[in-house]
Amino acid sequence: MLSLKEKDRPIIRKLLAAGCCARCVLRFCCMGTSSSYKQAYEGIHKELLTFIGEENSQQSHDASGHTDDPPNKRMKMEDAISTDTSEEPKTDLDICPVCLGVLQDFCDQTFVKQVSDAVKKEQYVFESLVLTVSLPAQLSVREQSCWLHVKQEVRDKSMCLGKDDVIQVKDAFKWAIQGKIGKELGAAVLANSQFEVGVGFAHPQTEEDCHFLATTCPDCFKPTKNKASIFTRMAVVKALEKISDENFKRHYPCPPKKPSAKCTALDTTCLHTSVFTAGNNSFTFFLDLQHQQTKMSFCWSAGRYNKYSRELPQTPWVIDGERRMDGSVEELIAAPLLSSFRADGFNFSSSGREDVDVRTLGTGRPFAVELLNPHRVKFNRTEIKQLQETINQSSDKIRVRDLQIVTREATSRMKEGEEEKTKSYSALIWTEKAISDTDLEFLENMKNLKIAQKTPLRVLHRRPLAVRQRVIHSISATYLDTHHFTLKLCTQAGTYIKEFVHGDFGRTKPNLCDLMKTDTDILELDVESVDIDWPPAIPD
Repeated sequence: MLSLKEKDRPIIRKLLAAGCCARCVLRFCCMGTSSSYKQAYEGIHKELLTFIGEENSQQSHDASGHTDDPPNKRMKMEDAISTDTSEEPKTDLDICPVCLGVLQDFCDQTFVKQVSDAVKKEQYVFESLVLTVSLPAQLSVREQSCWLHVKQEVRDKSMCLGKDDVIQVKDAFKWAIQGKIGKELGAAVLANSQFEVGVGFAHPQTEEDCHFLATTCPDCFKPTKNKASIFTRMAVVKALEKISDENFKRHYPCPPKKPSAKCTALDTTCLHTSVFTAGNNSFTFFLDLQHQQTKMSFCWSAGRYNKYSRELPQTPWVIDGERRMDGSVEELIAAPLLSSFRADGFNFSSSGREDVDVRTLGTGRPFAVELLNPHRVKFNRTEIKQLQETINQSSDKIRVRDLQIVTREATSRMKEGEEEKTKSYSALIWTEKAISDTDLEFLENMKNLKIAQKTPLRVLHRRPLAVRQRVIHSISATYLDTHHFTLKLCTQAGTYIKEFVHGDFGRTKPNLCDLMKTDTDILELDVESVDIDWPPAIPD
């Protein structure tokens, strides 16, 4: 039963006479109970007719003074609404002039199944969802028109109906359908969930309905590159707040005229409210109701990697459109992730990068992988550990540790303090001049050596020309033979180690050649540590 009150009678009569649908009538009666909108449309409509008919039948009884037969309530209601009592089948002319059919034709099980089937087809894994709704901008215009139409009626009867008291189409739609979608998908429907299912609608007469606002409030509508139309919902709402009731009535009919077509379901987007954390996964997807396609946004996984090969680039090595080497660190890590998350693609990032001939040892280099459109998102610790082992068994060129799922915000910590963090290196050095043990002793005393590095020639094609000030915090050397020694460095992040050793034709000052007063070159280089405490270590 609907909780209708005596004050609702004139509003119901006026709205039904204007052609409004049963659920829109409930909205303007300020019916705030969600269960009312969940009822079948025919049931709501019949109950409204009965409610009005009770008043009409009572008036008829008082006038006639006899009670031979019970009155035909439906006919009485039709008489109250229109002088034409002929019964006609439902046609497009029955489309609600306020919600444009959203609350009439898209709250049934057929539409619920359409949405649910699209999600099921893609085999997403989730436990809860929140429904978001996008509506055509002109619904705000038609709602304003209908409110002004009813406003006069309630004012004449010394009642008050504030515009904010009217239940929004969006809320009424959610109340009517979200429980059914949740039941169909076997998921809880929450006010806040990491999984947002968004349903969108459009209407062919949006510009026609909103055009007068662009004339009366031109400052509210400004063309933008990313919008197909200037009549966005925000722009329309802003214009409606500025225009007076009288001016609105001069340009737009009250009540709104009957539409020639109803709304259609569009590509539905779902927004990403939170990203992945270990043990608390979330995701975003886009649902195309017309083409039955679903896409999720992204998730992030992170860890640290070691690279043991001197013939493996960090990312695919492509020069002039031609790939120079097979495989890469990112591909070896991403391949098992793509398979397990059932993702469509990935983006790889790391805390710095090593050259193809440089190994990364120690605790490894922090990295993060953005997985695009993952179909599975929930993993327990055991499964993540198994995934890490799968990566490590796929190749002897790399090894991953501390693999975990992280938030997008957390990945920013990998880049924070890029200039402040330190890195440690070990290098095999050649000298042109023969050296002895004692020739290396002075290096031990060097602390916080400041150097100036002009952009190296080898990276000048992809990095801007600049002089970068860097600090080498400590240096130590181990003598090997008359022309070789091992050099260990602890430096500021971003220091070009190779260029510090050979000088890069004088582009790095001072350099090891200057310090040792002989030509030097680097034969092998290893990254011993990247001193950043991220991601958190995972105990074995």
